[in-house]
Amino acid sequence: MPGLYLSELTLSHFRSHKSGRLALDARPVAIHGPNGAGKTNLIEAVSLLSPGRGLRRAAAQDMARRPESLGWKITGLLHSLQRVHEVEILSEEGAARQVRIDEKSATQLALGRIARVLWLIPSMDRLWIEGTEGRRRFLDRMTMSFLPDHGDAALAYEKAMRERNRLLKDQVRDAHWYLALERQMAEAGAQIHANRKHALALIAGAQMQAETAFPTAELELTQTEGEMPEGADDLREALAESRFRDLIAGRTLVGPHRADLYGVYAAKGVPAADCSTGEQKALLVSLILANARALARDFGAPPILLLDEVAAHLDATRRAALYDEICGLGAQAWMTGTGPELFTELGPRAQHVHVTDTDGTSRITSEAP
Repeated sequence: MPGLYLSELTLSHFRSHKSGRLALDARPVAIHGPNGAGKTNLIEAVSLLSPGRGLRRAAAQDMARRPESLGWKITGLLHSLQRVHEVEILSEEGAARQVRIDEKSATQLALGRIARVLWLIPSMDRLWIEGTEGRRRFLDRMTMSFLPDHGDAALAYEKAMRERNRLLKDQVRDAHWYLALERQMAEAGAQIHANRKHALALIAGAQMQAETAFPTAELELTQTEGEMPEGADDLREALAESRFRDLIAGRTLVGPHRADLYGVYAAKGVPAADCSTGEQKALLVSLILANARALARDFGAPPILLLDEVAAHLDATRRAALYDEICGLGAQAWMTGTGPELFTELGPRAQHVHVTDTDGTSRITSEAP
């Protein structure tokens, strides 16, 4: 199977990294070092090689190394389906991020066409017990991994909804002001809903067809209130019918922005929100692996995986099982941990990197296993 991996990564004035360079092959990358050394900053840089704001969802100016704040640059040599691309992501003195692919300016959507990057970070551990916004974001990241255009549909929907909400807050009652906006919302919203259902079907298939040491999660797309209309015409009608109610609330109460992701630990029939912390973590790992397996078939290569501190929260058996699945999948998984002992089971199947900190500056060193 053609691969998807980075063979080179260079950082300049990014977060705690004044400068750094890694020469790599397609194997997993095991990164160890003390807390605060800059391990997560390293994989955040990799996450920016995909559409969106990266794994921390940070603004461009917040990623600049301090105190210089000169701007920052990330360069990667990306092998994607038997082609090699030079990708540059940069920000000049806090300005918006720029993307260049093969020395030409490009959009973030273009990144999504050549790369697939998935991540699991500690802040996601509370996914099942916190608010719906985080679960929608998780669902949309999965969806966008299969359908990069999903991001454009989401932006179009949110833009039209913001304008409609402004009319609602101003108590505008003339229907003519709403018609064009509701038509735009209906077209984009129906596409968002269909994309999400497609992604969940792919995830379900990938879970059913694989033997894994991690529990299967049954996923369902729900609404916080009522049901989501299936097509654009039905959604447009629902928006029109809800207008009076929306005027009272001062916001839009119907549409894909009210969706939620409901998960169940399949073997036990227990809602994910009611599972133990360890079970919730295992379900998340299972979903990331299922997403990766589905992408290997759909895209033609497994995605790059970013797993921050994942090994520390798994027992030795599950940790070994995770490494076996990653290596069996053939994914370049970037994994962080405080000590090299967390990656013992990987041995030479991975390339090992040590990150240290000296007076606030991170240093990257490649090591033999």
